[in-house]
Amino acid sequence: MQAKANTQTRDGVLLAIAATLLWSGNFIIARKASESIGPVSLAFYRWSCATIVLFPFALNKIKAESTAMKLNWKILLLLSFTGIALFNTFVYVAGHHTTAINMALIGTTSSPIFATAMAAFFLKERMGFFRIIGMLICIAGIILLISKGSWDVLKHFKFSIGDAWILAGSFAFAVYNILVRKKPSGISPLSFLWILFCLGTFMLLPFYLMEQHFTNYQTNWSYGLLGSILYLGIGTSVLAFWSWNLAIAKLGAGRTVLFGNLIPVFSTLEAVFLLGEKMTMIHLSSGILVIAGLIIANITLQKNKQ
Repeated sequence: MQAKANTQTRDGVLLAIAATLLWSGNFIIARKASESIGPVSLAFYRWSCATIVLFPFALNKIKAESTAMKLNWKILLLLSFTGIALFNTFVYVAGHHTTAINMALIGTTSSPIFATAMAAFFLKERMGFFRIIGMLICIAGIILLISKGSWDVLKHFKFSIGDAWILAGSFAFAVYNILVRKKPSGISPLSFLWILFCLGTFMLLPFYLMEQHFTNYQTNWSYGLLGSILYLGIGTSVLAFWSWNLAIAKLGAGRTVLFGNLIPVFSTLEAVFLLGEKMTMIHLSSGILVIAGLIIANITLQKNKQ
């Protein structure tokens, strides 16, 4: 019994890490793509791509589980609204108004706090002393990374309209992490993801059309933009959400969401290996803090279950 629990924890940790690794490029793309496309259009193309790519793999499951989907349409709409239609659209809106530093700082620290608090309040998940300590250590690591060890960076931090958008997105994703625990048992992971992506795409459609016809945003197509959409649609949508949902099922919402703190750490590593940026002691120290916080929050909780 204990061996099975350990295996489930290990698998959940690996799945959560895989999801955050895939998601680590989202803030970078959100900021870079703001030069070429409107935020709602980027979100609409992302989820359209994900819906189309996933459809042939999920088709048989969709047919077999259509009745279960109809019976559970309310929770599916809520999940799609918070996790698909709102979350990343708000991130892409923020990319037009605030810096990548502000996006990373607010996005990676506020969502775990929201989700952990809601998991404790609504789902009655235990939030013991070591869970809180682990979360605080993760946050300290993120702040160290983004501030580059300088008090002046934090001292001159200013909250803008873009920061409000990323905060709203973080709250939406925290709500999604809580609601996904209510996933209907009669719907398989593949068809579950497809119906969320599909519903989210249709929710965004009228706002996409409004952005195309009534705003100054223009889409400047290029191979770079197309590659970004494919990465978002396949990597950060299909693969990452599938991994993340499985991780929540194995670890619980409160524990899984802490792994979101790895996103800026992975983003830094990607910048080093892909862009040739220099690794510093600040990067190393931040990574150690985040990993230590995750270990404390998870291993100690596992001991409490014995």
